[in-house]
Amino acid sequence: MSTATATIDHAHWQPRVNPWIIAMTVTLATFMEVLDTSIANIALPHIAGSFGASTNESTWVLTSYLVSNAIVLPICAWLATRFGRKRFYMTCVALFAVSSFCCGLAPSLGLLVFFRILQGAGGGGLQPSEQAILSDTFPPEKRGMAFSMYGMAVVVAPAIGPTLGGWLTDNFSWRWIFYINVPVSIISLYLTSRVVEDPPHLKVEQAKNRNAKIDLTGLGLVGLGVGALQIVLDKGQEKDWFGSPLITTALIVAVVILVVWVIWEWHHPQPIVELRLLKNRNFACAVFFLFVLGMVLYGTTVLLPQFMELELGYPAVTAGMALAGGGFAMMVLMPLSGVAVSKVDPRKAMAFGFLATAFGLYYMATHLALNVDFSTVFWLRVIQVCGLPFVFIPSNVLSYVGIPREKNNQVSSLINFTRNVGGSIGIALLNTFLTRETQRQQTYYSAQMTHTNPHFQQMLNGIATTLQSRGLSASQAMAQAYARIGGLLAAQASAVAYKDIISVLALVVACLVPIVAIMQRPPKIQGELPPAH
Repeated sequence: MSTATATIDHAHWQPRVNPWIIAMTVTLATFMEVLDTSIANIALPHIAGSFGASTNESTWVLTSYLVSNAIVLPICAWLATRFGRKRFYMTCVALFAVSSFCCGLAPSLGLLVFFRILQGAGGGGLQPSEQAILSDTFPPEKRGMAFSMYGMAVVVAPAIGPTLGGWLTDNFSWRWIFYINVPVSIISLYLTSRVVEDPPHLKVEQAKNRNAKIDLTGLGLVGLGVGALQIVLDKGQEKDWFGSPLITTALIVAVVILVVWVIWEWHHPQPIVELRLLKNRNFACAVFFLFVLGMVLYGTTVLLPQFMELELGYPAVTAGMALAGGGFAMMVLMPLSGVAVSKVDPRKAMAFGFLATAFGLYYMATHLALNVDFSTVFWLRVIQVCGLPFVFIPSNVLSYVGIPREKNNQVSSLINFTRNVGGSIGIALLNTFLTRETQRQQTYYSAQMTHTNPHFQQMLNGIATTLQSRGLSASQAMAQAYARIGGLLAAQASAVAYKDIISVLALVVACLVPIVAIMQRPPKIQGELPPAH
């Protein structure tokens, strides 16, 4: 097929099926995959008990999936172009289904981890493929609404994952958190085979690259580099970061390999990952913004239930329900954000989203306390996430502006990879900050616990007197009084640390508002197709 023919075909190409049916079809599998990244969290104690494993060993069920998923994400574009996007997408769904079924049947922890690696490899290709399919299926003026559907899957699934996982584990078995993927995958495969098709420009690219040499060096470098980085992020806090030779070595290996990989890919004529796309100002900014979005969304998704379970004493299922409100709020606001992007300058929508998110985080920091009730936490989460759709949708839409359509696969792979890495880094940094800040606050409060402090002496004597009135001896009452004050001190220090972390996130997000001005406004994004390539 000649270039001229490809241009004509692409300029006039439309999918045979209604685009919204295609959008719902591909969103189904993505929802299932994103759900699986969080649904297993709640079942870890049951998995550990089932196999007689320790809690630390059971976390391999999570980290193995994340490492495999992270390695696959950067190379999804190359695989989709090489073998055809529809074929690659259906292969990922099939692999995800088979490995999910095997996870449910796994007789040992080792085999479960192995099948989770396969599941992560299959799941890694779903999100980038869906975004590329949506970008090719919808014209620019409708992409905002199309990406809002994708966004709902990405943000709602992690919110309901812990709740659904807890319900399945309590009422059936932890194995059902994997079995439920099978019927959904079968439906997705059937619908995809019927309604999804590769556009002409992708077929041209596939034919052009069919005989191209595989960049094995780039493939190996990205796999080793991302794998080492994920080990650092997942195990750093547990191993005391640079106090561990393993973490120090893994970080050095990751940095060296990834730097070499960037240089190699930048100069390679047919790279696995098209890093030169970052020369596009809009795309580079969108990648950065989605990195921060990943840190904020995934970081707070971990911190909030952690605070509710450890500090407030709520069960895991209840803590998961507190997140569900935010997920449903974003589900409602995603379509509104999609409409806004098609009506106003996407940069203004994004600036509003950053301001609203910063306010929501600050409001949460000022109201989070040890005496907070469930409904307050529920609404704090709702307020906190209300601005995120106005960041997520515009950044996704703007990331494709000025990029040749044959590079859509590369765009979707890079932004998903960046968001996931941002989430991993955010979780690791926030947990480290939480631990260190809690220790700092405890040191500060302990310094106030002296007999020269009248408030401390009054509290100590009051608790001891109350305990003595209940039958304890003076020495026993005084020992328990010290222990109780120590417990209150630790809880208060931890609560202040959570507030400080969320305040820092609010400041970081607020600082992003002026950076939006760097981006270029897309020329007449409404109703205008970009030139065919």
